[in-house]
Amino acid sequence: MILVGSFVGSYFKKGIKPAYNEILTQALGLAAMLIGINAVVQNMPKSHYPVLFIVSLSIGGLFGQWINLEKHFDNVVGKFSKPNPDGGSNLAEGLATAVLLYCIGSLSILGPIQAALNKDYTFLFTNGMLDGITSTVLASTFGIGMALAAVAVLVWQGSIYLIAMLLQNSINNNMITELTIVGGILIFASGLGLLNIKKIKVLNLLPSLAVPIIVIAIMQLF
Repeated sequence: MILVGSFVGSYFKKGIKPAYNEILTQALGLAAMLIGINAVVQNMPKSHYPVLFIVSLSIGGLFGQWINLEKHFDNVVGKFSKPNPDGGSNLAEGLATAVLLYCIGSLSILGPIQAALNKDYTFLFTNGMLDGITSTVLASTFGIGMALAAVAVLVWQGSIYLIAMLLQNSINNNMITELTIVGGILIFASGLGLLNIKKIKVLNLLPSLAVPIIVIAIMQLF
């Protein structure tokens, strides 16, 4: 669905004027911020570890800055797109936003888990429809390169599916809740960047997503 949406959006991009591309980017920025806020607001009351998201962002951000994920990502993607005035890559910014929007969210996480544990594909198909629409809008702004995000989604959701199959008794709602809170914050930060309010190194913060999984998994051992 992401591949189809990307090709459709790329086709329409040829007839879209720069002014329309700009307003689409702004619309995506607003949407990303709202999705991020909604994820945090919905899951924060369910959290049993109210400071874990702070620890996750701090540790993950330090690690991400140390290995400088954003620089490596821009270097690779920048070979296939023109740099923007801020020195980054338009495609890189679009892909970073797309990966966060596609991979971080209740449907994206719960879909593969429900499919693996209960053979229920409702969440997964619903998530796919939303991703198809989103990819159409993103590709109309950033181009056909947005199709590359499908690879990240395949790896992400495929990994969740396999892990859920292997660790059926270890996955709990607490882990999903904390992961969604951190993901919501990153989506919000991505929206700030799209709106040119504040350029945040979201890619360097991506390792934050691994922290709640590791912490809660360790706590389950005691």
